[in-house]
Amino acid sequence: MIPSLPVLSDYDVSPSYGFLPDEIPLDFLPDTYYAPWETVMRNLQALLLSKRLRGVVDILPVLSTDFLVTEAEWRRAYVILGFLTHSYIWGGDTPADRIPPPISVPFLETCRHLELPPVATYAGLALWNWKPIFPTEPVDVLENLATISTFTGSLDESWFYLVSVAIEARAGPIIPVMMDAIAAARRNDSTTVVDCLRVFAERIDELATLLTRMYDNCDPHVFYNRIRPFLAGYKNMADAGLPNGIIFDVGSGDENYVQYSGGSNAQSSVIQFFDIVLGIEHRPTGEKRTSGSDSEGAMPTPSHHFINEMRRYMPGPHRRFLEHVASVANIREYVENHRSNRALCVAFDACLAMLRALRDKHIQMVSRYIIVKSRESRSHSRSISPTHVAPKRTNLATMSHGGAGGARLRGTGGTALIPFLKQARDETGEPAIDAWARRLLNNGPADAMGGVARLTKMSEHASGEVEMVGLAGTWSVDDSEGGICHW
Repeated sequence: MIPSLPVLSDYDVSPSYGFLPDEIPLDFLPDTYYAPWETVMRNLQALLLSKRLRGVVDILPVLSTDFLVTEAEWRRAYVILGFLTHSYIWGGDTPADRIPPPISVPFLETCRHLELPPVATYAGLALWNWKPIFPTEPVDVLENLATISTFTGSLDESWFYLVSVAIEARAGPIIPVMMDAIAAARRNDSTTVVDCLRVFAERIDELATLLTRMYDNCDPHVFYNRIRPFLAGYKNMADAGLPNGIIFDVGSGDENYVQYSGGSNAQSSVIQFFDIVLGIEHRPTGEKRTSGSDSEGAMPTPSHHFINEMRRYMPGPHRRFLEHVASVANIREYVENHRSNRALCVAFDACLAMLRALRDKHIQMVSRYIIVKSRESRSHSRSISPTHVAPKRTNLATMSHGGAGGARLRGTGGTALIPFLKQARDETGEPAIDAWARRLLNNGPADAMGGVARLTKMSEHASGEVEMVGLAGTWSVDDSEGGICHW
């Protein structure tokens, strides 16, 4: 039996907005029972600035989740408790490794309901944390979006989340289009498949343009030093002051340390959807492509690695939707079996090219917002006389990096990401069908003798170092440094 195609509504997926909710997220919980939470959230920036947040949270009542009725209310509770958890951890001079019952008890219950881990995920930071300025205007336009909650109250932080929201909204209509493509491939309707792939490629190009809007209103210095520390999770964060993770204190006395990655755009279901429908294989970082991966037809069996790990951080229905799509994805196999159809092959390869170009832009963004700022921070630290050094907070922005035996610069997801991002980008071009497209989407550095064309204004040396030219000048990126894992 051929498995049926997924019904979007069964998985909380909108045909218009994709993985964003169809209804506008709540900006407050309607039941006054939850007023203590909302009061703290309204004053979050002031409480963090005055360093009163932990004291205020410690004396909050332990509220029940029994009065959360709709899914929108559960999501708002998740957003609130995720923000409070990260504020509690990272809002002092040193990180806190024990979360008190007023947060722990309702947060764990809310996470069980939504099938999410107890951490501020991409869903809580972006998918459920926006509102349109004018409800009658489109939500895929950045100028019509506003955030509901932030840690810092800054335009930069709002813009950082909203770029992702706009990308999700703009990408949403691709989902039913590619479901139509899968159905068309089943009935051997190549004309419809080609039309769908062309729509896909054009929309990915639009997403890349939206991504570069990040530079408009999110300053790298503000992001690196003020926003990024709050986004960090509590996995692989020993150098930031959390060697064991954190404990959610529910009053039982036998709680254990847990570790979870912070918010990451690898947790975006739509990006993983793109890879699945195109049959792109992602391997664990550092693992090379084997001869078995060259087999034509079916998509290779995924192995355990960061991208698959990030599915644990998606809402349960979205995670199951991706699993269902993976069981019916047939576009790559269909194109492989119809290589003589020039229009089909060109349309498929164009999708890969656009998606790879999007990932190239992400690498450049990670470099500008993280790696350049990290080097500036280290240089500034070395230039200050030890007798004039003020006490520093311990967090993701101040953790030690580099040097012999030094830690890799990590993203908010808790992993060193330049190797991950470069490999994910290179793997995007691997399914290319046409021989010329394969050369254009060459994986890895351009051959010194062959001079293979590339799709990016970057030079990758044989050592693995990447040199980029941009508004901040020319800088180099090597495999020892990571990124933000946000687009």
